[in-house]
Amino acid sequence: MKVQRNRLHIILAVLVCMSFAACTEHEKHVHSTNKLSTILQVIGSQYVDTVDMDEIVEKTIPKVLAELDPHSVYIPAKDAEESNQELRGSFSGIGIQFMIQSDTIYVSDVIHGGPAEKVGLMAGDRIVTIDDSLYVGKKISNDGAMKRLKGPKGSEVTLGIKRHGEEELLSYTIVRGNIPVKSVDASYLIDDRWCYIKINKFGETTYPEMLMALAQGIQKGTQGCIIDLRGNTGGYMGASIQMVNEFLPKGEMIVYTEGENAPRYEEYATGGGSCQNMPLVVLTDETSASASEIFAGAIQDNDRGTIIGRRTFGKGLVQQPIELEDGSAIRLTIARYYTPSGRCIQKPYSNGHNEEYELDLLNRYEHGEFFTQDSIKQDESLAYQTKNGRTVYGGGGIMPDIFVPQDTAGYTSYYAEIAKRGLFTQFPFQYTDANRAKLSQYTTMDSMLAYLKTQNLLEQLVQHATSKGVKRRNNHIAKSRDVMEDIIYGNIIYNMLGMQEYVKYLNLTDPVVLKAVEVLDAGLSRPQVDKRK
Repeated sequence: MKVQRNRLHIILAVLVCMSFAACTEHEKHVHSTNKLSTILQVIGSQYVDTVDMDEIVEKTIPKVLAELDPHSVYIPAKDAEESNQELRGSFSGIGIQFMIQSDTIYVSDVIHGGPAEKVGLMAGDRIVTIDDSLYVGKKISNDGAMKRLKGPKGSEVTLGIKRHGEEELLSYTIVRGNIPVKSVDASYLIDDRWCYIKINKFGETTYPEMLMALAQGIQKGTQGCIIDLRGNTGGYMGASIQMVNEFLPKGEMIVYTEGENAPRYEEYATGGGSCQNMPLVVLTDETSASASEIFAGAIQDNDRGTIIGRRTFGKGLVQQPIELEDGSAIRLTIARYYTPSGRCIQKPYSNGHNEEYELDLLNRYEHGEFFTQDSIKQDESLAYQTKNGRTVYGGGGIMPDIFVPQDTAGYTSYYAEIAKRGLFTQFPFQYTDANRAKLSQYTTMDSMLAYLKTQNLLEQLVQHATSKGVKRRNNHIAKSRDVMEDIIYGNIIYNMLGMQEYVKYLNLTDPVVLKAVEVLDAGLSRPQVDKRK
């Protein structure tokens, strides 16, 4: 109990040290901190019933931080290590991707060079036992499977595998090792001219991964670059700064941060970037947040490239991780970040009312923001000027230079029912599993797509859905044909060929990517200033 009480006391002391403005205020805060510690001590020693003080403290700390802002959070010791693994660029495990179908773990992909590949695991294998314990049925879950398959480097796990064509259960003992976590989902040339790079996070390895993708694009003769930050919720601010530096000339501001107890800190381009004159387009959407917004904001405010897509999330708060003695941690907001024009793009929030904040994207969707630019009302009092005099706005995310609405063509209630039941994932996986030998003959997206289009897969999906209780509706099927076939083909391509080929397939018809190519083809990647104003 003493350790838990001390931990809460330390957190409160940290908040005091980072927030007091005068000695008298500091003394008040210290008194409040001591009072809470005393109350916990009295409860522990005098309460009528036995009290689990550990549980009380664990429940109290998140509530204390929730009174500050939506992004100051507590991370329990059991989750602290896992929360950092993705950004660190690796974790310790066996090196597979899996999915749960029909209460069984299916290996959907084996990571090249990983421990699982070295012992002979294959895509399509079913994991039946883990360390001699049966692990099938309704008790299994993604979280449970992850906990059993991950573990310290050098430790062992034994899997019982059911493989297609094998009557007996196969046993594999795998020594866990470091598994890389990639930040770049895909990088390739579109139309042999434009280097497309999709980045899913800003972690420790993101900058070198991007440099490698750029180098490969330059080697192949790229004439411009598309950086896709859609779905990228952020990560390390430093990684974003390094990446922006590749595109800006020396002396251009990238970002600055400032808080009540954090003096203004500015970051400028060093002039050492390899792509300072390369035509550039950045893609964003409503889930592009934090470090993604630093990148997009720096490019937009310096008029360096064109932002295409939809308004970003609006997270302009900087968190500092603070580790505690028991392995838990807090991420405390210490400053706001500002784009070069001076705008803070943090969207409004009320302290202690995080529920409203978390519903913001849903409210934006219902308000129609994803579908029409006219539904977005900018705060005229928060107008700023880019380097060349274009007007941009603060107060909630970065508005793209070119708005592209979310594509809802082909959406019907029949489509929604299949999606809700998870059949868009289930059917393609079952088809892949049953036809893996045949599909393995096709090693590129183009060749596999050509084959899949001959297999009447939409009708097979409809029949599968009917067997699951979804009533056939021919008029809806006709209306949703294109979007449903896109999903089927895309998921099978992903199952067999991985993320890069999957992204390449999606980009064939993605209106945001097509608009980016159009802008680059026209030589209009640098925003034009309307001189008539």
